[in-house]
Amino acid sequence: MAEITLKGNPIHTNGELPAAGQSAPAFKLVGSDLADVTLENYAGKRKLLNIVPSLDTPVCATSTKRFNEYAKANDNVVMLMISADLPFAMSRFCTAEECANVIPLSMMRSRGFAKEYGVLIEDGPLAGITARAVVVLDEDNNILHSELVPEIAQEPDYEAAIKALG
Repeated sequence: MAEITLKGNPIHTNGELPAAGQSAPAFKLVGSDLADVTLENYAGKRKLLNIVPSLDTPVCATSTKRFNEYAKANDNVVMLMISADLPFAMSRFCTAEECANVIPLSMMRSRGFAKEYGVLIEDGPLAGITARAVVVLDEDNNILHSELVPEIAQEPDYEAAIKALG
């Protein structure tokens, strides 16, 4: 269990974020077309998992836009934006904010992803959704970088994540 904060107040996740050097846990999420999506959908590519509570919050929106900008100039990576938001809402956000270079994925059908990655918030007002985290994977789904952001209202370390992408 990790302790993070929400506006300075301690809250807890269900476990620990997988660390660099480990294999990424498999997952099944829901894409914009309501189809199931797994890591195998992106086999052979480097991946950045931007795990956010909701795209409908300022910090989550900012991180999605920042990673979208990076993806515009780097088509050799896949930027996955993962949240508890419904696929419909995520698609609307990406369309409205012109974020065509990221792939929104929803935990709509299961919180299994959040549990496996240790980012499921267990207490406080955001219980049931994810903490803010970034995980970078290589082409074989080995973790190159992981960051559990200690304060939910804080942005991730963009430079460290982008450096890990290579």
